[in-house]
Amino acid sequence: MLVGFIMLPVPPSMDIRGWNEMYPLDGPGWSLFFEYIANILYGTIVRKFSKAALSIFVFLSACLLIQLAVFGERGDVIGGWSLEPAQLHIGFARVMYPFFAGLLLCRTGKIIQVKNAFLWCSLLIITALSIPRFGGTEHLWMNGIYESVVIVFIFPLIVYLGAGGKIKGKYPAAICKFFADISYPVYITHYPLIYICTSWIAGKKLTFSQAVPVALLVFISSVIIAYACLKLYDEPVRRWLSHKILR
Repeated sequence: MLVGFIMLPVPPSMDIRGWNEMYPLDGPGWSLFFEYIANILYGTIVRKFSKAALSIFVFLSACLLIQLAVFGERGDVIGGWSLEPAQLHIGFARVMYPFFAGLLLCRTGKIIQVKNAFLWCSLLIITALSIPRFGGTEHLWMNGIYESVVIVFIFPLIVYLGAGGKIKGKYPAAICKFFADISYPVYITHYPLIYICTSWIAGKKLTFSQAVPVALLVFISSVIIAYACLKLYDEPVRRWLSHKILR
């Protein structure tokens, strides 16, 4: 836990759950580890790239992602949470293109206004995520192509359309802001509750109907804990850092 507090990854020899996680007490921390590296690359090197150089870098990152998805052993991009060569390959392939493609979109500086952008973005997300898998286990490359198209083209399109969208009305805007504010706190704090709940349900051999009330409690608790972390820790620390550093 002390190691986890300072975001240092642990090797498989220190794993405690059998998944070879680099953050065994809070699994989603692995993605933050790679985001740290991407931020360091940006702060030290990539921020100095011209738009042309950044475009080439993003293209090469897309090639790395496609190589993993289409020619990898699984036909998808699942993995990246272990401190070992194969998983590090997956982790870097997953973070490099989305991170720097987002930077390239920002560098373009062009935002288009699309009517009903929220609706179109929602439909694109639902369509992309509602298709579980193509090709089965005998044609893994088919699913790799599908995931590559979604990540390389569809997701950036959603971000681009969403950037030019406007939410009308006080309450819809407040709801969207609430979900945006707690999205990351929920992501990074909910998993320990999942560990405990899953272990308890499996140990007690509970039926679905017996587990539903506990699952609802986990859901509600995750939102409350995330909001508390946002207001009591995240936002105050950000304000303090901004005051000290950006001043």
